[in-house]
Amino acid sequence: MKAVITVVGKDRVGIIHDVTKILLDNNINILDISQTILGGYFTMMMITDISQSTNQIDELKQLFENIVCNSSLDITIQHEDIFNSMHNI
Repeated sequence: MKAVITVVGKDRVGIIHDVTKILLDNNINILDISQTILGGYFTMMMITDISQSTNQIDELKQLFENIVCNSSLDITIQHEDIFNSMHNI
């Protein structure tokens, strides 16, 4: 099972660490990743394999919410099928 994770926010030290620490702790593998900094704003999109995680998407959302509450980041995680459906017009 795959999930799409997006991270957007004001650039700062430790963003990648904070996000990938959750992935590591939940046995989630990064299959593809793209990141850049645009005008001081950090953007990252990852395709991940969540099939080995014991947590469901909603539980993972809550873990990412803890980062969001302590920073100016916007982090979303969506099942790949939902992401694809939302972006097909």
